[in-house]
Amino acid sequence: MDKINVEHMLAIEEPFMKVPLEQLKREVRQSQKLAEREMQQAHLALAGLAKKQNSMDSADYTEALNGLISRLVALKQKLEEAKHKEAQLIQRSKQRATDLNELNDFTSTTQPEFQRWSRTRLERVLIDYMLRSGNVNTAKLLMEKGNLEHFADSSLFALVMSTERELREDHSCHGALSWCADNRSALRKIQSSLEFDLRLQEFIEMIRAKQNPEAIAYAKKHLTSWSDTQLPRIQRAMTLLAFPPTTTCPPYRHMFDVTRWSDLAHEFRQVIFQLFNLPSQPLLYLLLQTGLSALKTPACKSEDPGEHNRNCPVCQTDTLGKLAQSLPLSHHSNSNLVCRITGEKMNEDNPPMRLPNGYVYSLNSLTEMSRKLGGKVKCPRSGETYYLADAKKLFIS
Repeated sequence: MDKINVEHMLAIEEPFMKVPLEQLKREVRQSQKLAEREMQQAHLALAGLAKKQNSMDSADYTEALNGLISRLVALKQKLEEAKHKEAQLIQRSKQRATDLNELNDFTSTTQPEFQRWSRTRLERVLIDYMLRSGNVNTAKLLMEKGNLEHFADSSLFALVMSTERELREDHSCHGALSWCADNRSALRKIQSSLEFDLRLQEFIEMIRAKQNPEAIAYAKKHLTSWSDTQLPRIQRAMTLLAFPPTTTCPPYRHMFDVTRWSDLAHEFRQVIFQLFNLPSQPLLYLLLQTGLSALKTPACKSEDPGEHNRNCPVCQTDTLGKLAQSLPLSHHSNSNLVCRITGEKMNEDNPPMRLPNGYVYSLNSLTEMSRKLGGKVKCPRSGETYYLADAKKLFIS
């Protein structure tokens, strides 16, 4: 029972390894594109100077060369910064791989080393939840306390939070569109329409501001290129030119609805999580649901509160039970009897005892209750009182 299933644990931890690797891949690609673009422009500039060297005076020629040198120096500085960031991501990937590789050294969940590893894992899962929820300061305190900065994707979540804030509060697509421009090829691979949705929102805002000529020019420049996949939406958007922002005619009323900004923020989060192989839900939720799914029984779904076990987290419908609502019932090849009073297993050392009213509780719980009530026991579900001697031992076959 204490054996560790390394394969299953690594499957859950897959995003933990993939995020820094995806970030590294994008950093390398952007650095390469930057270097190629700047070097191509430098070659063109040199070729132009070579042709004009006889027609330019020495002062202008020197000034042009100095400008080109300054541009190359700036490129060198950017590439050095990119190289430093890439080194950090490589180191972060190594640290995470080392942490997960420790699982192969554990033979039991009772090992002190595994308990230490599990504690660290819990802390990084909580950090992930806090960063997703916007509790950045609390996450930083926990990172500093456990020296877990290399286990947290702070920069990624900071980008998500700042862009979402810009969309929801500032009603601006600038940051999101800039990110889309940097990741256009990746968005194309997953067939995401995020950039189109952002462009469409900017078009709608121009109409809302009664800037119809500008809106038409904007549509020609940014929307028509999507006509192969988004033609019906483009046609519907162009029809907005004939409606005021206060229209009650669906679907145009919805297109003018300011709640679209929240929808865009949510879409941005889902898309960036997909690109970086992050689950849409916090890992904390997934781990909790994994455990809750093993505890959920038909009794947990009963509308009769008396059927619920006060020690069962699934039965607590106002807390953890919410996470278990959509989970299937657990399947047990070997059933266990659990005492409703104490939550302990009933076995040969703590046998089940049947009260005259038919309810069953463990011997330990009834013995403890009779000690407090002067030899009597009170059924917590029916409220009836009996003597401990009235309880009969059950033998389960």
